[in-house]
Amino acid sequence: MFASLHTSALTLRRVERRGGTGLMSRVLAAIALSAQRRRLADLDDARLDDLGLTRAQARSEAARAPWDVPANWLA
Repeated sequence: MFASLHTSALTLRRVERRGGTGLMSRVLAAIALSAQRRRLADLDDARLDDLGLTRAQARSEAARAPWDVPANWLA
């Protein structure tokens, strides 16, 4: 969970640095977050263990919808 929140924040900052705060930047951020979630699910068990996550947690995070973003993104 922490890894997801951390990468979500990094993704949002990257999009904001590119000058966007509108709808398009939110869509791009959601796409990037979705890709990160898929990569999280692809990690092997040793790397997930390093992050303090279980395989079930990684799969659960990867299954979240692209529009299911942290609450601070919606402000």
